[in-house]
Amino acid sequence: MSTNYSKKTNWGQFVPLVTVFFFWGFVAASNDILIPVFKKAFNLSQSQSQLVSVAFYVAYTVGSLIYMFISKAIKQDVVNKIGYKNGLILGLLISAAGTLLFYPAANMGSFPLMISGLFIVGLGFSLQQIVANPLAIEIGPTETGSQRLTMAGGINNFGTTIGPLIVSFAIFGSASAANTEASIESVKTPYLILGVAFVLVALLLKFSSLPKITPTITEDTDDAVAGHHRDSALKYPQLVLGMIAIFVYVGVEVSTASNLPAYMEKSLGFSTKDIAPYVSLYWASLMIGRWTGAVDAFDITAGFKKILRFLAPYLAFGVFLLVNAIAKHDLSHFYIYGVIILVMIVCDILSKGNPARMLLIFSSMGILAIAIGMMTSGMTSVYAFTSVGLFCSTLWPCIFALAINGLGKHTNQGSGYLIMMIMGGGIISWIQGMLADMTNIHFSYIVGILCFAYLVFYALRVTKILKEQGIELDHVKSEGGH
Repeated sequence: MSTNYSKKTNWGQFVPLVTVFFFWGFVAASNDILIPVFKKAFNLSQSQSQLVSVAFYVAYTVGSLIYMFISKAIKQDVVNKIGYKNGLILGLLISAAGTLLFYPAANMGSFPLMISGLFIVGLGFSLQQIVANPLAIEIGPTETGSQRLTMAGGINNFGTTIGPLIVSFAIFGSASAANTEASIESVKTPYLILGVAFVLVALLLKFSSLPKITPTITEDTDDAVAGHHRDSALKYPQLVLGMIAIFVYVGVEVSTASNLPAYMEKSLGFSTKDIAPYVSLYWASLMIGRWTGAVDAFDITAGFKKILRFLAPYLAFGVFLLVNAIAKHDLSHFYIYGVIILVMIVCDILSKGNPARMLLIFSSMGILAIAIGMMTSGMTSVYAFTSVGLFCSTLWPCIFALAINGLGKHTNQGSGYLIMMIMGGGIISWIQGMLADMTNIHFSYIVGILCFAYLVFYALRVTKILKEQGIELDHVKSEGGH
């Protein structure tokens, strides 16, 4: 494994680093506000409006492929050649270039140019993802790397919580404002400001103490499982099935939120400007779940962990209530959600930290949540759909840990293949949009049930696969996040 730059976590390096985690969440969640705005402004069908998600998430796959192609062409890993710091700076500048397209796109009223801008932003994010996750581990001792990734994930989720609120405010004004329609002209301002922020953070990183070069990595030349001599990560069934799992997991996480505005408008009569708090609640639910799951990452007494397991999610919920109070939204509708959070806490306790068991329990609860949403109407259905965020919150680290376990020297290659599958966020959203056009938006959520059903299958199947390879599941760590 790599060597650390310091025996203690360098917080001076960590603080500017986690800014990029915030950006990932901010833009991803803000897309859910752009979808209904673009749909009305450009007179799009539901499936056409989901091209916003397709452009953004497929960019991760395209970016990963470009990265692999360039690395192969120069016969050296790109980040190893240019260094961590320059890799992050380049990724931020690519994303900044994407935001510049919003200006001519808004002036010309061009939907293709708009999503092209999002695609380029996503390309920059793909490079940032490749750099930032391992760097969060490298700036301190390995044994506390999971804590830093958990904290970075919390910053990411803070971005997903406030992103929809800020973009909605920029487009529509305050919650009490009379404006209910958005012009395409109003979209360019928040994204141009975001582009400036990308450049400013790139400058901050340039003069920061982040390491310019990557550490020397000693690659394990032995396979993890005795008697297995596999020449590719794709020869491991836990990875191949895990790639599909990442694809459908990111798919159901993104599509549930990106189709929520259309459901609330068509079925419940909400105006576009009033939907932002519920989109924010969905993404805040991931923050709530991840703060809960992060409790085990800290070296504290068992008794204090039990207290934090109940306290942490409600602190995260309090952050959601606070930012919505600042935005002057009516909070009385959201208090009941505290009861649903309690259900998630019970599921977390039942999982006992085992990633396969957690994947099974949380995916099963995801099926139940969507089924309730489909069988009910009104605010009951809205809260059922938003609670999907609670049950998606810990699935990425569970799937990731299970998929790369036992890969030995092929672990890095396997990780790259998993990152490519983030494109499921766009493709599954588009499939659900197509089904909504063919039937109705309420029924289209059956797509989410099918995604969770596969995750239940994977939880059961990967357990058997790893046991056949002699891998003890209780020792598989589920940490990190996307």
